[in-house]
Amino acid sequence: MHDKKSSSGRDAAFHLTVLAENNEGWANLVKLVSAAHLEGFYYKPRVDKELLASHAKGLIALSGCLKGEISSAITAGDPQRGRGLAGEYRDIFGAENFFLEMHDHGLDAQREVGAYLRRWGPDLGLGLVAANDVHFLERGHHEAHDVMVCIGTGAMVQDERRLRYSPELYLKSPEEMAELFADVPEALANTARIADRCGVTMEFGQSRFPVFHPPGDKSREGYLRELCEEGFLRRYGADPAPALRERLDYELGVLERLGFTSYFLIVWDFIHYAKQKGIPVGPGRGSAAGSMAAYVLGITDLDPVRYGLIFERFLNPERISPPDIDVDFCQARRGEVIEYVRQKYGDRCVSQIVTFNQLGAKSVVRDVARVLGFSYGDGDRIAKMIPNELNITLATAREKNPDLKAAIESEPGTQQLWSYSVVLEGLSRNAGIHAAGVVIGDRDLSDLVPLCRGKENEVVTQFSMEPLGDLGMLKMDFLGLKTLTVIH
Repeated sequence: MHDKKSSSGRDAAFHLTVLAENNEGWANLVKLVSAAHLEGFYYKPRVDKELLASHAKGLIALSGCLKGEISSAITAGDPQRGRGLAGEYRDIFGAENFFLEMHDHGLDAQREVGAYLRRWGPDLGLGLVAANDVHFLERGHHEAHDVMVCIGTGAMVQDERRLRYSPELYLKSPEEMAELFADVPEALANTARIADRCGVTMEFGQSRFPVFHPPGDKSREGYLRELCEEGFLRRYGADPAPALRERLDYELGVLERLGFTSYFLIVWDFIHYAKQKGIPVGPGRGSAAGSMAAYVLGITDLDPVRYGLIFERFLNPERISPPDIDVDFCQARRGEVIEYVRQKYGDRCVSQIVTFNQLGAKSVVRDVARVLGFSYGDGDRIAKMIPNELNITLATAREKNPDLKAAIESEPGTQQLWSYSVVLEGLSRNAGIHAAGVVIGDRDLSDLVPLCRGKENEVVTQFSMEPLGDLGMLKMDFLGLKTLTVIH
């Protein structure tokens, strides 16, 4: 949330808990999150109340923690303003959909806020709801989470002035929450009521590919066949063997039957554009080289007949899954092709794709060692004891290397390092942008998935490659290949 009246941009953001009650709410939540990143980003992503009001349908909102706007007014010594704000949020979401959120992590400020919220709830016709900030799953993970915060902020564990979190921010059991809020049973009951009300469903596997519009009044199927006929003549001459013609007809029949005509035309179009502009394009890679249609269209430059390549490996009629054509472009000019696709299908219909970098076995050990104050040599020594195997886990590494096991058992420092590393292994370290992935939608992508911006101001999906595929989005790999640049 953003307060336009605040004098300090950095301090003008407040927390608000927003939940999607139904599919309309999910669509509105995606719109709000996208707008917060694409238009409202100032130190942090944010929205204002005007935008919130225009996308409030289907949403349930809770007033937030101590950093919520209502709580902040109370702790700043202006409870009357806090009460007025509660009324504003009630007007935005409706009395049935806005709840006053109570926390108890043992802080005096939370008790002060809670006392006011209990009085205001009945007066304003608003329900109370018990909540607990969750930053780690188990109470015993507090120290490991503290190490994780240091990794994320670049701080050292021994730094007394750094950001710290309360040990209470773990996922509490129903019994623990009942004990904390024993005097406000309605706040506990409302947590279950809200959970029961939330019922978003997502459609998986439904194609959301953009539609290619052929020139004039030609049909897509007719235009694809026309392009393939021209390419067939160019590739195989005027008097080809009947078997070649049969194979092309078969492939086109499969493409039409499975609904991938637009897909092929989209890929042909941007490769055709690149070649027209003198942008080096690779000859093809992977299973797409098994398609004669791709070969005659100029998508690939490998004759599948000559090399005995099989079409079914690329697109199997018995197992319907979207075809996957990865395309290599000259690294220096790859951006021109992406920009062409943006211009053709709409700026908001094209986006790059987020990737989440995880803390793998070796990297988590090195990161934890650094923030604990280990010398580079000591951290490196332990990390190098982990075998160089793809996707190896810390548990497997310990069993496979007796020296590593001995170091963990005999060296107190290594034992501590290992205990934190095991908890943090596999968590996301940071977000980046997929080196090649581009998604092209049949509409504004913020109608379907939340968006954000990359470091270079690129529009990026907040869903990674696999969930985008589950949602039926068209994902293309526009690979930037330095080799093509050098050869050119």
